[in-house]
Amino acid sequence: MNRLRRLSCFLCLISLQAHAEEKFLTFEVRASEVDSRAREHPEIGYVFGTKEKPQDIQTACVDTRVPSKGQLVIWLMAPSQPLFERTTSYGLHSIQVHYARAWFGTLYGGSTPPDDDLFLSKVRLEAATGEDFSKAIDIPKPDGMMERALQFVLWLDKKNPEGKWGQFIAPNGKELIWDKVIIAGSSHGSTTAARFAKHKKVARVVMFAGPRDQYDMWQQLPSATPPERYLGFSHVLDQGWKEDHYSRSWQLLGLQKFGPVLNIDTSVPPYQNSRRLISDADVGSNPDHAHNSVIPGSRSPKDKQGKFLYEEVWRYLFTHPVDQVGKAVPVDPHVRMNQRTR
Repeated sequence: MNRLRRLSCFLCLISLQAHAEEKFLTFEVRASEVDSRAREHPEIGYVFGTKEKPQDIQTACVDTRVPSKGQLVIWLMAPSQPLFERTTSYGLHSIQVHYARAWFGTLYGGSTPPDDDLFLSKVRLEAATGEDFSKAIDIPKPDGMMERALQFVLWLDKKNPEGKWGQFIAPNGKELIWDKVIIAGSSHGSTTAARFAKHKKVARVVMFAGPRDQYDMWQQLPSATPPERYLGFSHVLDQGWKEDHYSRSWQLLGLQKFGPVLNIDTSVPPYQNSRRLISDADVGSNPDHAHNSVIPGSRSPKDKQGKFLYEEVWRYLFTHPVDQVGKAVPVDPHVRMNQRTR
């Protein structure tokens, strides 16, 4: 009897120790440390910074207390700990990669249409893939998003094997399993996420405050990722929404086939299974605040109890089954589809 009691206590201790090791984990490392092939591109304002003030920090988070859904979020903007706290709570591994994306203000001012209606498309694809799509820039493979993401996950797999990062690495070890990836971003990042998903089949695309590229036509190109896997969310006071940049992209992507533009302030999950969500919540009538309000942070509106208004929206965008879609609606004739002419 004493032996059984001792064995029971021993197993209980092992269980408690294992449980204690399960927790929310955050990793930070410089891209230039992860991959020695990584290079700066000062011609487009993309630099690593210094040892004292590094600018190439990459971030990863996982919550081992939550059963894994077997999907990896790749975030294409600056690190967002509040966002990753939520995505990991949904059972999603999450990383933010530092890749050569600082080209936008250097190559293109945005005030007049480029001659080529796929100009930004080509630049975005080269920055994302490291392949030669554009004559305007020269981004080699180690500095593109795809390779940076792969090398980071390989690093995480060695650093944190208990986090099970290896489930996202192809058997050959030379690429990620992209149909396990949720590609996401806000503004510039959401636009590149959507463009990349046209090129490479992914599990889902989450588009905050985007996509833009109102003079480009890549949004209507054939898509490797099924169109029902694109989900967007914008605030109506965002300048990109007011000027029909986002709504134009959503229609070119064909998202009207999966439900109406739906105001989440007057509806409840699952939002008629729509892929096009908007909000007109109070942001102090400030367009810049509106632009940043759709992701968790200081600009995102809260209720009287201090809780974020968009908690269920974020969960929906990242976890709603992509095969559950809303009823098709006609295109909105009031959306200005040709932005090249006034």
